[in-house]
Amino acid sequence: MKMPDYITAEWIDSLTDDKLLAADQFLHKAFSTIEGEEKARLGSAYDLMRGPAELMSAWDRWTRVNSAARERRLTPRRR
Repeated sequence: MKMPDYITAEWIDSLTDDKLLAADQFLHKAFSTIEGEEKARLGSAYDLMRGPAELMSAWDRWTRVNSAARERRLTPRRR
């Protein structure tokens, strides 16, 4: 799935439920990958809110889409 550079409410609103769930899954995987790398690097010192810009951006993008899915009463599935 092609993601825009910026996740906006207009873009989210343009998505069907299926596409919104696909975006959620794609962005969650991207976030989880970066988060896993940071956790492996920092161990017990890991703190999401003190992470690098790449991690915070991935978290922000995913949570915007995830919140919209939940507002639509959709249940994102994780693999």
